[in-house]
Amino acid sequence: MADAPPPTPSELLRMVTELQQANQQMAEENRRMQDQIAQLVNARLEHNNDHHNREENHERRSIPTHVSETPQREEEEAHQTEEAQPEAEEEERNNSAGPFTADIMNFQLPRQFTLLTTLTPYDGLGDPKQHIKKFRSIMIVNGASDPIMCRCFPSFLDGPALDWFCSLPADSISRFQELAKQFEDHFAASAIYLHDSDYLTTIKQGPQESLKDYITCFTKVAMRIPDLHPEVHLHAIKSGLRPGKFQETIAVSKPKTLAEFRENAKGQIDVEELRQARKTEKSVTAKDDDKPRDNKKTFKPVPRYESYTVFNTKRDDIIKEILNSKLIKPPRKPDAYPESKTVDKSKFCTFHQKHGHTTDECVIAKDLLERLARQGHLDKFIAG
Repeated sequence: MADAPPPTPSELLRMVTELQQANQQMAEENRRMQDQIAQLVNARLEHNNDHHNREENHERRSIPTHVSETPQREEEEAHQTEEAQPEAEEEERNNSAGPFTADIMNFQLPRQFTLLTTLTPYDGLGDPKQHIKKFRSIMIVNGASDPIMCRCFPSFLDGPALDWFCSLPADSISRFQELAKQFEDHFAASAIYLHDSDYLTTIKQGPQESLKDYITCFTKVAMRIPDLHPEVHLHAIKSGLRPGKFQETIAVSKPKTLAEFRENAKGQIDVEELRQARKTEKSVTAKDDDKPRDNKKTFKPVPRYESYTVFNTKRDDIIKEILNSKLIKPPRKPDAYPESKTVDKSKFCTFHQKHGHTTDECVIAKDLLERLARQGHLDKFIAG
């Protein structure tokens, strides 16, 4: 194959503009993530301080200030503490700084780290495993570590998926593998149905479907089947071929691998494309031949002289006399001039013996008489 032509200056300028816009979007997304992380850290610190203050207050209340305090008062305070405990737990959940541990939240992001925004956020629909694979590939390109992957993952969630993440217990995620496992388990029911190897037996080549289209359709389905065995793939694609010469060729050659099958199929595809090209060329030629010949431009003679002699006799009579005297040879017979259905029967040319134009309108007759007049053969027909 020939090398691809180099990009034009306009294409290079467009590519540079798109790269600049992408870098600007990534920088904005990175700043937004840093602000969110800072807010989470501050909320977590405030939560810890409040929790510490509540513990100190509880310890002060538990110490008796007067000797006269009775056991009944202690029981009342204990009862009030038990009633306040659910409220404290609810407040703790609301003020949670996120499901990540302190090691992940305190991890400093590299200054040169940029978050790519090419991945569409997961909103709870689709295959969660596929979303994890795409996310890992993006992070691997950036050389992200495990803490960075944990902190960047919420940026690619939306809708119910983001709500699920926010509902995770505090300090429950210490590494990305734990987050990915819980994510896949929770949204397992939302995965798009994937066909198994048995579905391949239902794909058949249509009566008018080319081999190239059949293999393309079959391959798209096969690529979505996880852990598809090559032998099962080969058997299914051969079974779907329609009866014909190529199927007989495969039955005789018996390819044992997909590579051998594709090699045989490549030759058949080349033959089909060549036949289709010839068929298209013939159809175009046939259409050109079917066009009416009346559409072709008719020949229109151009006058040879700038001025013409004025005769004292009609050109029709002059033509008749010089034809009788055999001064000139008569033109072709009138039968050699086929007349169309739309010819004007009211006009007749004495020289050509044909309808459609008059002798005075005939350029050939006028040029002929002018040539004879200048040679001196028509002096008696010249006025004066």
